[in-house]
Amino acid sequence: MSDLAPALIRVRGLFHTYEPGAGEPVPALRGVDLDVRRGECVALIGGNGSGKSTLAKHLNALLLPTAGEVIVDGLDTRDRDAVWAVRQRVGMIFEHPDDQLIAAVVEEDVAFGCENLGLPPAEIRSRVDEALRIVGLEALRRRPPHLLSGGQKQRVAIAGVLAMRPRCLVLDEATSMLDPAGQREVMETVLRLRRDEGLALVLITHSMEEAALADRVVVLAGGTVALSGTPAEVFARDDALRDLRLEAPPIVALARGLAAAGVALPAGLLTAPQLADAVAAAYRRGRGEA
Repeated sequence: MSDLAPALIRVRGLFHTYEPGAGEPVPALRGVDLDVRRGECVALIGGNGSGKSTLAKHLNALLLPTAGEVIVDGLDTRDRDAVWAVRQRVGMIFEHPDDQLIAAVVEEDVAFGCENLGLPPAEIRSRVDEALRIVGLEALRRRPPHLLSGGQKQRVAIAGVLAMRPRCLVLDEATSMLDPAGQREVMETVLRLRRDEGLALVLITHSMEEAALADRVVVLAGGTVALSGTPAEVFARDDALRDLRLEAPPIVALARGLAAAGVALPAGLLTAPQLADAVAAAYRRGRGEA
């Protein structure tokens, strides 16, 4: 993705303070700046209480700034008249699959958002067909959601958002309640959407393996941006991550261990296939093979 791609979401000087009914106000975000460009995948990571989910909810106006601004495709989230347009552009997928499904049949669930927009029935049918095709659930369109696996349920939720024709998907810990197979299913789906449909992705995650798949990693701590850069840049900051009580992905740690043991590996290895290829190449070099 080009660094010159225009910003779809622009966050500037964002503060958010929760005002409980009783007790002291709780500051959650403290002057956050962030751009999300069209077609970009950004991972937001950080410890519990770092502000990740609060920031996520600002990206489609579920929360409004205490101070600062969030601009989505030229629309200010503080403008009440723009809220529905903002939410059409930025769709959210949450942690618990069952909390996002409301209909008795998959295709009815996918149609729900479009029906709320008042779209003509023919347009709704067309959008539902397209969304189910994109997430690979056409064969399950008449299936009750409660009979689906966790990964399939999240794909139904994604289809319901896609039918609204968003420009960005925000996944707030969307794989954390799934088994490994479901996690792979959802990540493969959203990364394919990014590649084939040009959607921007914002991944709020505790999984360093998922973060390693992003174009850019933003680390939050205490409601501020502590680190930002490519996955290779951020995960090379071992001391800084340790100070933030975070760890690099296991593949990164394994690559470092192998390098320390004398295996000649390139820097910036982030995934298992990359590491496997690099180790194989090192082995061939050691045997004098081309």
